[in-house]
Amino acid sequence: MIYDRNEELLVINKPIYDIQAIYNKIDPKMDTSLFCSLLEIDHETFKKQLNKNWSSVKYHKSLPFIFMDKVRPEIFARFQEHLFKFPGFKPSIRSIRSYPHENAAHVLGYLGEVSQKTINDSDGLYGPGDYIGQSGLEKYYEPVLKGKKGIKHIIKDNLGREVEAFNEGKMDEKSLDGSDIYCGLDLSLQAYGEKLLKNKKGSIVAIEPSTGEILCYISSPTYDPNVLNLDENRGEAFQALLNDDINKPFLDRSVSAKYPPGSIFKPILALISFQEGITRPFTTVPCNGYYEYNTFRYKCRNHPHTSNVKIALTHSCNSYFFDMIRKVLEVESYSTPGKGLNLLNGYLNKFGLGKQLGIDNSYESPGFLPTPTYYNRLYASEVNGWKSTYVMSIGIGQGELELTTLQMANLAAILANKGYYYTPHLVKGFSNTQFDLEPRFKTKNYVGIDSIHFKNIEIGMENVIKYGTGFAAKTPNIEMAGKTGTSQNSHGEDHSVFFAYAPVNNPKIAIAVYVENAGGGGTVAAPIGGLMIEQYINKEIMPFSKNKEETILNIDLISKPEL
Repeated sequence: MIYDRNEELLVINKPIYDIQAIYNKIDPKMDTSLFCSLLEIDHETFKKQLNKNWSSVKYHKSLPFIFMDKVRPEIFARFQEHLFKFPGFKPSIRSIRSYPHENAAHVLGYLGEVSQKTINDSDGLYGPGDYIGQSGLEKYYEPVLKGKKGIKHIIKDNLGREVEAFNEGKMDEKSLDGSDIYCGLDLSLQAYGEKLLKNKKGSIVAIEPSTGEILCYISSPTYDPNVLNLDENRGEAFQALLNDDINKPFLDRSVSAKYPPGSIFKPILALISFQEGITRPFTTVPCNGYYEYNTFRYKCRNHPHTSNVKIALTHSCNSYFFDMIRKVLEVESYSTPGKGLNLLNGYLNKFGLGKQLGIDNSYESPGFLPTPTYYNRLYASEVNGWKSTYVMSIGIGQGELELTTLQMANLAAILANKGYYYTPHLVKGFSNTQFDLEPRFKTKNYVGIDSIHFKNIEIGMENVIKYGTGFAAKTPNIEMAGKTGTSQNSHGEDHSVFFAYAPVNNPKIAIAVYVENAGGGGTVAAPIGGLMIEQYINKEIMPFSKNKEETILNIDLISKPEL
């Protein structure tokens, strides 16, 4: 079974009743009318279920096969009472997955019947009718969850009938249960986040900075995991989810979708610039509402004079960070921006960008870091090559730079830890002590930034929440450091971005929120992030935040995108 961090059950096993048959043992004179009546089927169904493709390797007339699966319990019990009248048929009980809650579908994943290729490649580990994890934790931890089959050695006669145990059963092996799994997930936080993201496309990932354990992992739109629990309607439900091209519920936006991060990238750029001594925390950059350099001109907003990085972060001054990225790219010279980009990317790789972080789940995207080689191809027609002005938009998290929401949450964890992170992971432990977390989940990953450089960044991010662009995330009695972002979208409304950690002096949660087509980061993503932090730390939403909560719950960006 699978539990959350508070030992709330997320996945249980439910009995399923099947009727098996061995073709060669069936009495041709059996009372088929009574048989069909007991199982509530007609004679056509009886014939169809009995006559298999005997030329297929899946079936043999002397071996059992499933005649009827997922029989209702009351029918199964009634049939058992008359079993002696139908030689060749026998009842069978197996388990399927069931979910006590409607949450965390993308985390948990689902099971599916093994393919013939899997059977052939498994060296006897799987057989026809077995089920295997297809996604999520069910797939990643399949070897841990599935246990081990038992073995019985049986002597049979030439008609395939059992005679006795071979060697008195001394060579038999007992089956072994799989191990239960304990997640770092907080079910109440997960459920609350799914509620806030209802009728919106996006994702939320929260991490415990001190361990790397994932507290919530939300992709929206989502689905109830119970619809894929192998009941009689599973095929139809699966196809309906697969064919939903508008909502794409199978798309895991937490780790598979990649987005420009917008202005939440600015604190990371500043740390790298400080570490290399390219700029300093009290560098002044004039801003008259735009930034202009050679052929490059980009607008900014009205805000106080940016005499240091704290003010620049508080008011998200684009000019300040355009100037910073230019100096990083031109660290050697104006004509060799590729060397500056290589320097930047070397650090960003240490921050876990441009590669898979290695979460214990399926289908993680590495995001995208543009390289000098990439820009050489993109601007191949330029006689003198590309220059810093061509790519400066990456300084404010735009352009070709793309991150996953998981990577954004991990950046917040790095800021909370002042320079390191644990590889984010969903599972924190196992009931069977023979299993343990992979060592990489217990290893600190340092990003190469001295701790002294984080203080001014943290103050600036605190001010973002107190009276800057992230004011909508503010919650009484919780000191929070965060940054908003607006990810520009050429195909429609901009995307709303926010990341933060709290409490500032002893961080318990680092979070990233990405809401597609929701406008500026302070409008939707920031209040969602603030509510999530409040829910996790206070275990409730205080009266002060109720109006904010109600506003977010009423926003529908799918059926009513004009909101």
